[in-house]
Amino acid sequence: MKEYLNNVAATMATIDEDGWLHTGDIVCFDQEGYLYVLDRLKEFIKYKGFQIAPADLESVLLSHPEVLDAAVTAAKDEEAGEIPIAFVVRKDGSSLSDTALMDYVAKQVTPYKKVRKVFFRTSIPRSAAGKILRRELRALINSKL
Repeated sequence: MKEYLNNVAATMATIDEDGWLHTGDIVCFDQEGYLYVLDRLKEFIKYKGFQIAPADLESVLLSHPEVLDAAVTAAKDEEAGEIPIAFVVRKDGSSLSDTALMDYVAKQVTPYKKVRKVFFRTSIPRSAAGKILRRELRALINSKL
């Protein structure tokens, strides 16, 4: 891509001075050279000026032995701007509490990254490709508040 047609500001925001196109995707390469899209920059949670990648918190949540699936999104907060909210599917027979899970995450992340609220669900909304449908989660938050 060379530029946005008749939009210098958008071009400058997307293409840096070295000619690299910034898509907003957060990616990594594995040891075999395969590229994986992990998250989107636009999906970052902005907590008191800090940026939190939902994928970081999701990986911590999924490392808990009683968690089957998890998704994290932002909820509006007057003081902080946004706060991380987790939606979690517990494994069958689990009695894991929201407090215990928030404590588990808090022990593994910096203080500003802590999950502030947990909602337990039977499933996480996903697209056919398996991508978490965060807009549906945000709609659930708004309906619960």
